[in-house]
Amino acid sequence: MKKKKVGVIGATGYTGSEIVRILSQHPGVEIALITSESRAGEKFSDVHPFFQGIVDDILYTADKVDDTDLDLVFLALPHGVSMDYVRRFAGRDFRIVDFSGDFRLASPEIYEQWYPKNHSYPEGFRDAVYGLPELYTDSIRDAKLVANPGCFPTGAILSLAPLVHAGVIKKEGIIIDSKTGVTGAGIKASATNMFSNVNDNFKAYGVKKHRHTIEIQGILENVGGALGPVQFTPHLLPVDRGILTTVYARPDSGGRKLIGAGSGEDPAKTVEASSNGKAKLVELYRDFYRGKPFVRICDNPPTLKDVRASNYCNIYVDYDDRTGNIIVISAIDNLVKGAAGLAVQNMNVMFGFDETMGISHIPVNP
Repeated sequence: MKKKKVGVIGATGYTGSEIVRILSQHPGVEIALITSESRAGEKFSDVHPFFQGIVDDILYTADKVDDTDLDLVFLALPHGVSMDYVRRFAGRDFRIVDFSGDFRLASPEIYEQWYPKNHSYPEGFRDAVYGLPELYTDSIRDAKLVANPGCFPTGAILSLAPLVHAGVIKKEGIIIDSKTGVTGAGIKASATNMFSNVNDNFKAYGVKKHRHTIEIQGILENVGGALGPVQFTPHLLPVDRGILTTVYARPDSGGRKLIGAGSGEDPAKTVEASSNGKAKLVELYRDFYRGKPFVRICDNPPTLKDVRASNYCNIYVDYDDRTGNIIVISAIDNLVKGAAGLAVQNMNVMFGFDETMGISHIPVNP
């Protein structure tokens, strides 16, 4: 098999180094170009010493794309920067997987409501496909531009998609509570990710206004129709990587029937609702994700180390007869399933490779 030639634009951050780590061991591709505007001329392994003797490629500026034969380019660039590169590369033969949020939303107008920047390439929204293969494999296969999902949205959407698709929860009152490792804040130093602020600490941030809220809501509505406002609150954990998400949703009349809670408004009165409800929900989730190799439906709540350094999303679903809530808990590695691994999964679909090629790593635990 002739290897596909890929480039990584902006490879000096956490996500950039992670995509190179995965691609360097992928049997179907060759890394033909790695770029950095700030570290051009240095070796990649000078920036990331753990690659010494493995990936010692010279870093170039993005101008090198113009005289490099490429089949696909990964844009590991910040929000508000990628759009300029997508515009610059428009019409080129290679395909693009963009890690930023610049083309994930439904329109440039919605983007400008949630991101503090005017969108410089609204034409890109016509071609962009949301890159979650568990939901959009057919669209991804032929896409020229794939918008890789955000890390928080990946865990949240996979947690809720079976419920909204089946139409078994109330449209109002969905609560998503997520906790992330510090690498989600990026590699640049800031007060937020200083050791003294993160270590032995735990905090919520972006309350009521985090930009991933609208991404989560938009995709879930695409899957299952209009919803009331989704409540999303992220938290920062004193760990390096991983996202644990807990979702609370109320079953509607169809949901109560599905889980055996009867037709009353107080499912807490149904004695056997909890055990019966869990079994029915597990069946719903297993059916929805059948044939999806990276989603694992678990018997017990997952932990971050259950998925560390892997492309898996572990999901636990249950029903609480006392409160009447459906509870979903998911775990992903924010740098893999939440970023680089998912990007390679999208690439595999785009090239017609086996979806698991190069990303079937076993989680690292401990």
